[in-house]
Amino acid sequence: MIRPANQLPAEKREHMRGGDGTVTLTPALQPGDTAAKLRLFSRITLPAGASIGYHVHEGEEELFYFLSGTAEFNDNGMTHTVHAGDATVTGSGQGHSVRNLGEEPVEILAVIATL
Repeated sequence: MIRPANQLPAEKREHMRGGDGTVTLTPALQPGDTAAKLRLFSRITLPAGASIGYHVHEGEEELFYFLSGTAEFNDNGMTHTVHAGDATVTGSGQGHSVRNLGEEPVEILAVIATL
């Protein structure tokens, strides 16, 4: 299966999970496109100053692969600076948030898989 890039529309979310600014989610795949238990497979774009607020995942895990930019990543209360090429895992029962620290957009490949 091939999913053309223009087939699924981008979605803008203001104050995502209580964060700042407007975040854009561009799905690459949808649930049901694969037998895997995927809830989300999207590119997330955070413009300068934007963030996704702290939230906890239950019964699922979220994987981030940072494609561009520099961000502050809160991993269960511990804050780290992440850059393009870094990856994070937020397991079930764990929480995280992410904030763009620079002037350039932060782009993330995000995958949420249910357990």
